[in-house]
Amino acid sequence: MRTEDFTFLADALKQRSGLMLTADKVYLLESRLTPLARKRGLDTLDALIQKLRISRDEALWKDVTEAMTTNESFFFRDTTPFDLFRNHVLPGMMKARAATKRLRIWCAAASTGQEPYSLAIILKENAAKLAGWNVEIVGTDICTQVLEKARAGTYSQFEVQRGLPIQMLIKYFRQDGDVWRINDDIRSMVSYRPFNLLQSFAGMGTFDVIYCRNVLIYFDQPTKRDVLDRMRRVLGNDGALFLGAAETVLGITDAFRPVRGQRGLYVPSDGTSEQLMGL
Repeated sequence: MRTEDFTFLADALKQRSGLMLTADKVYLLESRLTPLARKRGLDTLDALIQKLRISRDEALWKDVTEAMTTNESFFFRDTTPFDLFRNHVLPGMMKARAATKRLRIWCAAASTGQEPYSLAIILKENAAKLAGWNVEIVGTDICTQVLEKARAGTYSQFEVQRGLPIQMLIKYFRQDGDVWRINDDIRSMVSYRPFNLLQSFAGMGTFDVIYCRNVLIYFDQPTKRDVLDRMRRVLGNDGALFLGAAETVLGITDAFRPVRGQRGLYVPSDGTSEQLMGL
C-alpha cells in the first residue's frame, strides 16, 4: 500500500471513529478491506481507495469503518470486572438507591452482546433482591452489524464456551440446532443502539455504571481524555467506570481515579464510590 493511501485511510478513520492506526498496521488495512473491496465488486484494494477518494458514498465509508473496528468479545471476559460488579458495585448501588430503585448501566462497546448479557445474567441471579427495581442496560457500538447479532442473542458453540460457566449456559440458554439462543427474559433486559463515542453524549441520559473496556487503547491521548471527561459528566457521583486491563486514566484525566487493588475499576475523583462499594 502506498504511503499516501495509508495516510488517507488512517486520517479518515481517526476522524470518523477515533481509531489510531500506525504505519505497522498496514497489514490490518489490507486484510480487512480487501474482502470489502471484492464484496463491493472492486478488483483490488487500490480500486476501493480510489473510489473513497472521489466519491461521497457514506454507506461505503460506514462499511470501511465497521470493517476496521475490533469486535472481540466473550462472556464474563477477564472475570474480575464482573466479580467486582457482583460482589461490590451492585450491593452498594442497591443500598444507595433503595428509595428510587433505579439502576442504569451503559456498555459503551457492546459488540456482539456478551458483555451486557453477562451483566444481565448477574442481575437475573439477584432477581429476588431486585424485585420492583427499574434496571436498564444500554449497549452501544459503532458497528451496526455486530449490534444485529447482539439483539438476536444467538451464539455458536465456540462462543458460549468462551467464559460462560456450564451451569449458566444450561440455565439461561436454549439449544437450537448448531447454535445457542439466550432466553428472552435475559435478552429483553438489554437495549441496543448504534453510537459513536466521538459523538455528543447528549440524549444518553445519566448512568450508575459504565463499562468501556478495550476501546480507549485504540484512541490517541486527546481523544481518550475527551471521551473520559464526557463519561464523567454522565456518570453519577458515586458511580463506577470499568476499563480494560491494559487501559488507565492515569496521566490522561483527573476526572477519575483508580480504586486501589481493584484492577480495571475507576470512580469519580470527587465522588464517594469506594465507601459505597465497601472498597
